[in-house]
Amino acid sequence: MPARATEAPLLHKHRVLVVDDHPIVRQGLALLINQEPDLVVAGEAEDARSALQALAEGRPDILVLDISLKGPDGMELLKTIRATDADLPVLVLSMHEEEIYAERALRAGANGYIMKQEGTEKVLVALRRLLRHEVYVSDNVANRMLRQLTVRPANAKPSSIASLSDRELEVFRLIGEGLGTRQIAEHLALSVKTVESYQAHIKDKLMLRSARELVQHAIEWTLGEKPL
Repeated sequence: MPARATEAPLLHKHRVLVVDDHPIVRQGLALLINQEPDLVVAGEAEDARSALQALAEGRPDILVLDISLKGPDGMELLKTIRATDADLPVLVLSMHEEEIYAERALRAGANGYIMKQEGTEKVLVALRRLLRHEVYVSDNVANRMLRQLTVRPANAKPSSIASLSDRELEVFRLIGEGLGTRQIAEHLALSVKTVESYQAHIKDKLMLRSARELVQHAIEWTLGEKPL
């Protein structure tokens, strides 16, 4: 009787949830990830509400998360997730300048940060590294964090933008994108008074004298996303 041919074992595919408010970005990531033998996009979401629903229903192995979402942003969503799930690997994939956002994302609970301008192969490298319970950041971010740990003077002060809280930075970014106070309040589901309070704190921390200066600086920073 002829020997039966041995079948190759099926490779386990890690389930990826993609959260981004741009359909074309989600589609592009799905095309990239679904070509891999060990990865598959198991769900997509465009905002925090749908992301939490997808997390509850699909139980993915890893989350790819953008910072800029409609309503609560990716940072707030990340903090919400971490309140109940400390182990889910989260890769922040964002257009925002890593010098400002990478360390904030890691402090909020992300396991990795990569900019959308990076090559597609780096996204796959980052996903696999996080699935191995490692951390992924660019060499620039890693080197800067190491320098801060080893050579930061005792009396060093954070840069002006770095002094903003996560919520203040979010308000500052929305101002730079052209939203007014009431629009920001609606976007973040906050009261107008609360947004005005954030604006006042931002002006104090950035030493701006008027609302006009605040808008001007916010627009300049949002266009370039460089530290002031």
